[in-house]
Amino acid sequence: MQKSTAKLIATFFNVGLLKPAPGTWGSLAALPAAWILHMIGGPIALTGATIVAYLVGLKATEAYTAGSDDHDPSEVVIDEVVGMWIALFPVSFGAKMMGADILQLYPGWIIGFLTFRFFDITKFGPIGKADRRGDATGVMMDDVYAGIAAAVTVIIAAYGAHMVLM
Repeated sequence: MQKSTAKLIATFFNVGLLKPAPGTWGSLAALPAAWILHMIGGPIALTGATIVAYLVGLKATEAYTAGSDDHDPSEVVIDEVVGMWIALFPVSFGAKMMGADILQLYPGWIIGFLTFRFFDITKFGPIGKADRRGDATGVMMDDVYAGIAAAVTVIIAAYGAHMVLM
C-alpha cells in the first residue's frame, strides 16, 4: 500500500489531523458515517463496513507506521472509527428490529459515544493489554475491545431505560 493511501485511510480521510484530541474527532466522524451505512443497508451494512474498515485499517496502520518508533500516532483514527461503529451495533440492530428511525434512538448514540471514549481513554483490562502490544494489531484491537465494552454498556442502558419506562 502506498504511504499516501495508507495515510488517507489511517487518518480517516485526514480527520485525524484535526487538533486537539484527534481520537475524539475520529469518533465523531464515525457517527454520520454509521448513520449513512445504516440507511443504506441497516445493521448488515454497518457490520460489513466495520469488518472491512478493520482489515483495511490494519494494513493502512502497518504501512503508515512502518519505519517509525511511534506505533500509534495520534493522527491514526481508523481504529476509533471501527470501535465507534462497534459501539453503535446495538443501536443499529435495535432500530432495525423495532422498525424505528435510527435517529430516534439518540440516547444510544450518546451513550455509545461517551462510553466508547471513556473505555478508549482509560484502557481498562484487555483494552490496555491490546494497546501495549506495540503493533498495528494492538492499535486496532484496543478500540475493538473499547467498542465492545461500549456496546455492552449501551445494551445495559437501553435495558435499564426500558424497565423504567414500562
